[in-house]
Amino acid sequence: MNIFKKIIHFLKPPLNWKLSVIILMGIFTGIFFLVLHLSMAASYLSDEPKTCINCHVMYPQYASWTKGSHGRVATCSDCHVPQDNFFRKYWTKATDGLWHATVFTMRWEPQVIQIRNPGINVVQENCIRCHIDLVDMTQLVTVTGSMARKDEGKLCWDCHRETPHGTVKSLSAAPHALVERLPSTMPDWLNQFFDRSKTQNNQQTE
Repeated sequence: MNIFKKIIHFLKPPLNWKLSVIILMGIFTGIFFLVLHLSMAASYLSDEPKTCINCHVMYPQYASWTKGSHGRVATCSDCHVPQDNFFRKYWTKATDGLWHATVFTMRWEPQVIQIRNPGINVVQENCIRCHIDLVDMTQLVTVTGSMARKDEGKLCWDCHRETPHGTVKSLSAAPHALVERLPSTMPDWLNQFFDRSKTQNNQQTE
């Protein structure tokens, strides 16, 4: 108990700093919730495929998925997120989401987006999970991503190369991909303010 008191005493600001600290905490808290809202962070808890186009660099993958056979029977999460365990599923969502957010925010994404090794393991598992009735009598049912990297087996898409994203290999492969527009994250009152400002500017120029 004394340890907690010492920690609280250490973190507690001096009286003459208290107001400044409260104001700064309020500002940072507001910025934190604004970033959560603008990034639509809550959407990543769902399995809604539109979540994947929160980042515009995924438009080609989303467009090819909607036009392919998997678009009628499976979501992005069905293939790219573990389905065997609740905690493993959301741990993967959290780690992948943090990595994607970092890469896309810093503009480090490559022209040709390729799946990483942890993702390969997950997708291979889910291919077998969904198509177990087709592969349960073959050696393929035991192949994992790590085995394939050691040349101890073939991944499903070593043969089925155009499933489910077709021949899309780079961001420039589908520059005008037709996808649904995401709803604006800007509050209605702010949209109305900009609309009024735009109207007034147009009237002044006329």
